[in-house]
Amino acid sequence: MLYLLAEWLGFEGALNLVRYQTFRFGATLMTALILGLIIGPRFINMLRVRQGKGQPIREDGPQTHLAKVGTPTMGGLMILVALVLSLLLWMDLRSPLVWACLAVTIGFGLIGFLDDYDKVTKNSHAGLSGRIRLLAEFAVAGVASYLIVSQINTNLYIPFFSDVSIPLGPLYYVFAAFVIVGAGNAVNLTDGLDGLAIMPVIIAAGTFAIIAYLVGRTDFSEYLGIPYVEGAGELAVFSAAIMGAGLAFLWFNAPPAAVFMGDTGSLALGGALGAIAVASHHEVVLAIVGGLFVLEAVSVIIQVFWFKRTGKRVFRMAPIHHHFEQLGWSESKVVIRFWIISIILALIGLATLKLR
Repeated sequence: MLYLLAEWLGFEGALNLVRYQTFRFGATLMTALILGLIIGPRFINMLRVRQGKGQPIREDGPQTHLAKVGTPTMGGLMILVALVLSLLLWMDLRSPLVWACLAVTIGFGLIGFLDDYDKVTKNSHAGLSGRIRLLAEFAVAGVASYLIVSQINTNLYIPFFSDVSIPLGPLYYVFAAFVIVGAGNAVNLTDGLDGLAIMPVIIAAGTFAIIAYLVGRTDFSEYLGIPYVEGAGELAVFSAAIMGAGLAFLWFNAPPAAVFMGDTGSLALGGALGAIAVASHHEVVLAIVGGLFVLEAVSVIIQVFWFKRTGKRVFRMAPIHHHFEQLGWSESKVVIRFWIISIILALIGLATLKLR
């Protein structure tokens, strides 16, 4: 909104700053952070009053988690409010790429909200039917993929190689939808300990802010040998909103958590990262930067597959962060070490920009 207003006024005086994506990146981050910190206490009190018992805690999980009984969930609502309002204020409202990513964020957030609502009202871990949830996610991701592909080509670019790509043609729509849905569910599976998911999301968002800015510049993309995507720089502004809203949430989610983000937040943020990766043509790099999320998802797949096949478990408990808890690691040790892994993976992901 402010960008269009500044443009209408001719970017006169101080409004000239709004012209630059780097300025709007910082402004969006700070706006989302401040909004999140302001509305956070009100949201938490509202959720605590309305939910009563809060998020159901698994009795078969680590015994230390039983102390979290009564902690409200759906904290993702405060993330979404801060994220959307800051974006509408600072983004270029004519950017189809940002609108596509925003559609995924809100759509996945709504699906997650319905799942959380079902769990809280029934005091059960079941939530929505897995089949219905996946169908809804693919519907949202499919529409977003169509909007994104209208702005980019259908090539899959391979990291570490300059100008090497695989033309997927119509299959790219399916591939893009799988990336978005996979990212959403991978972050959802990671969200099991206080602060565990949100910090890696912030790290990944910061990494993709850099990638999106470079991809949106003809000079940098040509120099680095990465695909150029017109208008991708606005995705850096989107990433800033994720970072700011995420930091505000972490303020309240730091151990011991005053609120959980729930599927409302984890699905929305994961889907947003997937959409940004698709829109910036760095889908494979997302698997590197978000390697922690991939590890969490793969641990569940392996556990379920092997248990159905042999009746035995590979891990003491899945997702894998619970496995380390069962080995005797404290919750804070698991969280901090996983954060360190996320930082290392983000640096490796950024290295792919130059190693081509």
